[in-house]
Amino acid sequence: MSASEAKDLVLAFSGGLDTSFCVPYLKERGWNVHTVFADTGGVDAEERAFIEQRAAELGVASHVTVDGGPAIWAGFVKPFVWAGEGYQGQYPLLVSDRYLIVDAALARARDLRTNAIAHGCTGMGNDQVRFDLAVKASGDYRIVAPIREIQKEHTQTRAYEQAYLEERGFGVRAKQKSYTINENLLGLTMSGGEIDTWSAPGEGARGWCAPRAEWPVEPLRVTVGFRNGEAVSLDGQPVAGAALLAKLNALFAPYGVGRGVYTGDTVIGLKGRIVFEAPGLVSLLAAHRALEEAVLTKQQNRFKPEIARKWVELVYEGFYHDPLKADLEAFLQSSQATVNGEVMLETRGGRVDAVAVKSPHILNAKGATYAQSADWGVEEAEGFIKLFGMSSTLYAQVNR
Repeated sequence: MSASEAKDLVLAFSGGLDTSFCVPYLKERGWNVHTVFADTGGVDAEERAFIEQRAAELGVASHVTVDGGPAIWAGFVKPFVWAGEGYQGQYPLLVSDRYLIVDAALARARDLRTNAIAHGCTGMGNDQVRFDLAVKASGDYRIVAPIREIQKEHTQTRAYEQAYLEERGFGVRAKQKSYTINENLLGLTMSGGEIDTWSAPGEGARGWCAPRAEWPVEPLRVTVGFRNGEAVSLDGQPVAGAALLAKLNALFAPYGVGRGVYTGDTVIGLKGRIVFEAPGLVSLLAAHRALEEAVLTKQQNRFKPEIARKWVELVYEGFYHDPLKADLEAFLQSSQATVNGEVMLETRGGRVDAVAVKSPHILNAKGATYAQSADWGVEEAEGFIKLFGMSSTLYAQVNR
């Protein structure tokens, strides 16, 4: 039997409401459902065990858990930190693990000699675009999207999914009834319920970040070491990529760092509102930005954000495999040649600041300190000002 005729299907599985619904729905339509959970961080051993148990309970043909930590660091975190920009200046692209999840699902499909791939994305969000475009860019695959299919007949899809599962004897966790939750090494996002109605998020809309009443009294200081723009150490001790970000998450989440409520322009044109929490990634961005500010030239610091914004847009909108993304990454990587050194981060709760920077590449003039001392004379300063403002001065003189 050819891959295009096989009834084996690989479902990208998280154990949440949508992908749990997909299993019996697909089985009842004749598919042999094989689930893949790409562990991209954000879940502990207990949650991993729950996901595997959930897959077995739903009656899948096989289930595989893949360690996605190294892939998400190399494939997303490194270039994202080089870029240093959030989508629309705020959102740190916390669901970019989708591309690594697709890679894991495609690898499993090749093992099973099938070209049928399924996901639990709705027809109302961005993830469907990311999944579908990533799959289409990887070869000739059949894409099955059960949630999009039921939306043709049902408007209240979450309620329908819950009822569908409960009618077949499968329970639904309480938090899943209220919110759509995405959690990985990068951070956590929540939508649904009162969040979607532009109301204040309820007490249940909280993940890793501690509320203000629970912040520690003592401030936290952590030193991050960088080599060519990549974080490689914490407090002087070498730490591998994914483990470093996980450690930063654990350190800064108790201080409530990295939590925000964000409304953005989605790929499909709707406004999307989420609560997000990214204590480690936000802290890492703050450290990297402080080091770049000290070692890059004025022109680099001015121009680089333009490249970064385009790279972020491509990743956000699903063009992860577009050649332009690789072109932009080549520039970003080149810009990191002197981004070496250590940055001390400090938080007393709610925000994180880079309070000290050490690097052999800091662009510090030996004979001058801004607003304090200079190795040039008054006449030179006046001459510079005259020439620097010549165009505007001439305009004012001519048009008085």
